[in-house]
Amino acid sequence: MEKLLEVKNLRKHFEIKSSKLMSESSWLKAVDDVSFDVNREEVLGIVGESGCGKSTLGKTIMRLYDKTDGSVLFKNRDVFELDPRGVKEMRRTMQMVFQDPFSSLNPRKRIESILAQPLRIHNMGGHEEISRRVDELLDEVGLTTRYRRRYPHQFSGGQRQRIGLARAVALNPELVICDEAVSALDVSIQAQVLNLLKDLQEKYHLTYIFIAHDLSVVEFISDRILVMYLGRIVELADKEVIVENHLHPYTKALFEASPGIDPRKDRGKRVLLGDVPSPINPPRGCHFHPRCPECMDICREVYPPSVEVEPGHRVACHLYQEAK
Repeated sequence: MEKLLEVKNLRKHFEIKSSKLMSESSWLKAVDDVSFDVNREEVLGIVGESGCGKSTLGKTIMRLYDKTDGSVLFKNRDVFELDPRGVKEMRRTMQMVFQDPFSSLNPRKRIESILAQPLRIHNMGGHEEISRRVDELLDEVGLTTRYRRRYPHQFSGGQRQRIGLARAVALNPELVICDEAVSALDVSIQAQVLNLLKDLQEKYHLTYIFIAHDLSVVEFISDRILVMYLGRIVELADKEVIVENHLHPYTKALFEASPGIDPRKDRGKRVLLGDVPSPINPPRGCHFHPRCPECMDICREVYPPSVEVEPGHRVACHLYQEAK
């Protein structure tokens, strides 16, 4: 399969100064040595607890944040080495859908202006052609064209997210990063937006990076699933493999925490204790060892490398180092 995106040893650290009067500072390691590939027209789901670095990873790939180290290759070109013209071209082919469908839309502009703006910036036609394209986009996401002169506050949350999707596909991009795109919506609306994402992928031959914390949502839409914990990848495999044969203790804990239909089956589930450690001062060794029920002595001292336990299934855990 053709690789569209390659992330290699990517790091994003934020400097935190303890005081304006003090020169000493610490570093928050939001993304710490992350590597993975995304194939053309696939959906890569990224899942993990709040604060594990999912959104920072997506924004760094989009170059909304500068990297600390590593590289992001989009169609074999490093996005951090592009000149201004190259960045503008990249913005056309890589788009993002944000979590909050209200704050991501300009409240002072009508919907027709919001959708037309990227088309004008990238010279995608004259006034009449852009106006027709706006109508097409509204129709594609299930909104009537008579809404085009309304403001964002006149729409519901689900409708606003549909507008965000319309803006993301307006330029016929190749990669769309969805950052918690359905987490702010009701469950019934989530299903509608997820089905819309699938329809848009089929029509525009899109590749998605789908960031979420809801395992059921990620399982529904993804082809492969990447599990993150405290800025690092702990497991990566095809969706079916992750669901049926998840190996890392943290991935197991996520599935244990996912509610089921039968409440009687939930009674025997093991609850993960403790909170996510601070990314400013992560634990020595494996970052998950303070909460891990299968912790060994080596886990407290050495961070486990990622090993391939079977074709396409990688896990970073000392329990599976013999597979290397």
